[in-house]
Amino acid sequence: MGDTPPADKPLNDRLLRSWTRCRRRAWLDRYGDPALRVYTAHRTLQLDDQQRSFVALLPRKPGHGIDACARGDVGVVGLRLKGLTVDGRRLEAHPVLLQRQSGQSRWGDHSYRPVLARQGRRLTREHRLQLALSARLLSDFQQTPVTHGLALAGAGRRLEKETVALGDSLQRQLDDSLRKLAADLDRPTPPPLAADRRKCTLCSWRGVCNAEAHREGHLSEVSGIGAKRREMLLDLGIDSLNALADADPVVLEDQLKHFGEQHGAVAAPLVAQARVQRDGLVESLLPTSPSLPELVDAPGVLLYDIESDPDARDDFLHGFVRLPRDVNGSWALDRATYHPLLVLQEHGEARCWKRLSCFLARYPDWPVLHYGETESLALRKMAQRQSVPEADQQALRHRLVDVHARLRLHWRMPLNSYGLKTVADWLGFRWSQIGVDGARALLWWRQWRGTGCRDRGPGQALRWIFSYNRDDCMATWAVAAWMLAKDRSLQSPIGGSQNPPGR
Repeated sequence: MGDTPPADKPLNDRLLRSWTRCRRRAWLDRYGDPALRVYTAHRTLQLDDQQRSFVALLPRKPGHGIDACARGDVGVVGLRLKGLTVDGRRLEAHPVLLQRQSGQSRWGDHSYRPVLARQGRRLTREHRLQLALSARLLSDFQQTPVTHGLALAGAGRRLEKETVALGDSLQRQLDDSLRKLAADLDRPTPPPLAADRRKCTLCSWRGVCNAEAHREGHLSEVSGIGAKRREMLLDLGIDSLNALADADPVVLEDQLKHFGEQHGAVAAPLVAQARVQRDGLVESLLPTSPSLPELVDAPGVLLYDIESDPDARDDFLHGFVRLPRDVNGSWALDRATYHPLLVLQEHGEARCWKRLSCFLARYPDWPVLHYGETESLALRKMAQRQSVPEADQQALRHRLVDVHARLRLHWRMPLNSYGLKTVADWLGFRWSQIGVDGARALLWWRQWRGTGCRDRGPGQALRWIFSYNRDDCMATWAVAAWMLAKDRSLQSPIGGSQNPPGR
């Protein structure tokens, strides 16, 4: 990581935000090699949400810096606030927005309070600490107390405003957090990996930490182990993937029951999962049962994937790949066609359902393959809201085949995740656009959508979304095709290798 910079650099709100999410992340933000960071579209989406929320809040463009505060502008950006922690360390904050309030301050009969925009459905500790830090330094700067902050939410929906009290209890939490942050930054080496690494996919340092987790055989590398299960295993002296793979599942079952009867049932699956990851082999769980029997006599399949904006509750793209079957029974990949059904909220759900149901009706005997429950839930709930007859809803449910659920039921994979990208990549599938994920597609969607039909963005953004969505559909097929091939090898008289072709 290079030489540690001097410890007298100020603490700031950015480091506090990173530390609140992950202690290791704050250390890497200060000392890590910037060349090892990986771009993530989630941060860009956060900034996009923030901009939209601020535009909805303010009647005009905010002013900049201390001169804007003196003028009494309704909103102010670009202010750097400075102070000291209770331990005497230098402290800085760069509030994303200050909103004018009534009340006396150094500038006269107006003062300011900090504002932030949040994603998600609730205010978190991270948000409260950010507001508390800005409020503390702002109080000294404007020479009047700041007792409340403002949190905004609702980009894509009606703007929600939540006034946040910034009392003594929160200030004590802030002092405690700043002390712990300073202690972590004073370390010569980064803090340990996070116990639960599911959110690491959103972090720009994920490549660094993934490599470290793989090197040390971190328990979080085992699919199915989160923070709580990891703590249980550590209490039992099992501290790595290899140690778990070497464990006796019967003994481990009895040991885990001490934490609760229900925990004993996971012992054998966890040990088996650790073993296939250690050995790099796949394991058939139901060797006599085909994993996708719906496809045996099907004339074709529809591969289905949704792109959505969860904050706006908007499933804006229902993408299908139509994959027919040749007369000889093989799957005609050369005749596969992509059918994007773009959905605009202003058109209403009834119109969306009509288009979807008409498309599905063209291929009544074709199973609909998807990866994960998102597509199935969205389609079934839409059918319910549109008062589709129960018999038709039942027929729809019968057509939907969750490839992810079937994979988990029939196969144990030597992977730390059963997500589509992890599995398909391991099987050799490659997305045509490198580094693109759902967050990037959502960013493109917002750029294309603009503020309405008269303010559309570049058409290229829409083409990028379609390409990514089609790739997701074809990745789903890559997994399904592998399962079909495995079914055939298990049913052959000779049997077959438990390794995928080419591996």
